[in-house]
Amino acid sequence: MQHFLLSAAARSLSLKKVFQMGEDVAYQTFCQMRWPETEGEAVCPRCGCTESYSIATRRKFKCVGCYHQFSVTSGTIFASRKLSFTDLLAAIVIFVNGAKGVSALQVSRDLCVQYKTAFVLSHKLREAMALEDAGQVLEGEVEVDGAYFGGHVRPANAKEDRVDRRLAMHQTGKRQVVVVGRERGGESLTVVAKSEAKGGEIVAASIHHMATVHADEASHWDDLHAKFDTRRINHHRAYSDGLACTNQAESYFSRLRRMEVGTHHHIAGPYLASYAAEASWREDNRRVCNGNQTAMVGMAALASGVSRRWAGYWQRNAA
Repeated sequence: MQHFLLSAAARSLSLKKVFQMGEDVAYQTFCQMRWPETEGEAVCPRCGCTESYSIATRRKFKCVGCYHQFSVTSGTIFASRKLSFTDLLAAIVIFVNGAKGVSALQVSRDLCVQYKTAFVLSHKLREAMALEDAGQVLEGEVEVDGAYFGGHVRPANAKEDRVDRRLAMHQTGKRQVVVVGRERGGESLTVVAKSEAKGGEIVAASIHHMATVHADEASHWDDLHAKFDTRRINHHRAYSDGLACTNQAESYFSRLRRMEVGTHHHIAGPYLASYAAEASWREDNRRVCNGNQTAMVGMAALASGVSRRWAGYWQRNAA
């Protein structure tokens, strides 16, 4: 059976098509994503009025009700943008096309923009992706597991000088645990914490009380038995015993590990949650064609408010 990513169904939008459509069509595409309920007709973000004048020379609108002037990106993650709509749409396509993530350096080269521009834009898209998990409750068969990411203690060359990097006294403090809760064939939810036990508590709060939870034999998962129907798997004996397994959670970690090692090479601690949320979104939507993925990310970005973390990031103005 052919893998989905190798099929024609996975390729519904290309960079070639984006650059051929021109600025006017790209602008209309953003209007459609911002106001899908009115088929691209402007809606005032201040009073909700659906009637407005179009200021064509500046690609802006003026509300008939409150006279507020706004654009298709006003009050969104893309507010105060300087890139053209064609470049913005191309950036989203480039970003979703990377099955294991895309580095900011590659985006900067593909769009011929500064690395700073590509870095902040990529993180804004990750912020929009993370909105999909907000308020999510996991149901049915749920797998829970954790893994360490970020940070590194370089081993000494001589064997007698090497230290046990698992001990807390030899850690740099940058290494953190990503804990994932993943529905069988459904959505996933990620949390970044200092330990699996603390991350597990947060994930457990987002699992439905009637769910069946699968976990390994680590002692910090013992508390799950008091809240859920819990099944445990001993990984020293097998990865699955027919009753319990955490293979789908491990599949998520495989993708995140390849993003860290093969694409980004280094993930700083403060940004680990953003990359973990991106990997979760990619894992959840891996069977969606890239055209629909582009629309999902674009609509999420245009539906969210102005980024408080990334607005003015290089000027150190971010909250």
